[in-house]
Amino acid sequence: MTMQGFTAKDFKIMNIEGLTARMEGIQTEIQPKFQALGQTLTDYLSLKLGDEMHLHIARHARRSVNPPESTWFAISSDKRGYKKHPHFQVGLYDDYLFVWLAFIYENQNRINITSQFLNNLALFKKLPQDYVLSKDHTVKKTYPLHSSELEQALMRFKDIKKGEFLVGKKFSATDQLLANGTELERQIKVVFASLLPLYKLALK
Repeated sequence: MTMQGFTAKDFKIMNIEGLTARMEGIQTEIQPKFQALGQTLTDYLSLKLGDEMHLHIARHARRSVNPPESTWFAISSDKRGYKKHPHFQVGLYDDYLFVWLAFIYENQNRINITSQFLNNLALFKKLPQDYVLSKDHTVKKTYPLHSSELEQALMRFKDIKKGEFLVGKKFSATDQLLANGTELERQIKVVFASLLPLYKLALK
């Protein structure tokens, strides 16, 4: 089966007015693509890590009024959930697709993870120049990885209860690559592979 990519139509779903209408678009158009792409990437990470990984597609179940600004799937080592654990995320806003190694606020090992990362900043220096950071998985704004923001973001993740730390790459919604599912899958695997040393370090 040919892997499906993402088109302008998918990104436009993230601008549909109203929770019910937007969720319907996400569930019918985007989530089937997440399921197929996510399962392939989950198998890839399981093989790379020698550990069974599990796919979780965001359901946005707690929302009652405001539609989600982004939607995603996560891959983690825990079958029951991903939020407490280091995990990989792929998803989209209305104007870009993101590929993250994510540590969100439910993570209870933030002090150790931050310490490992601050003591191994050389691993971040090896990552490509176009990689970015996020301090909140629900906010669209990102920061250049190769800037003073890196240490600030790590300290914020450690010290602030709702602090988060995400590192990876984003692809513009207008990037022709996204529509080619096979090429997109290959590119995401490249990003994941580059982030695996950080993932492994976070588990120490």
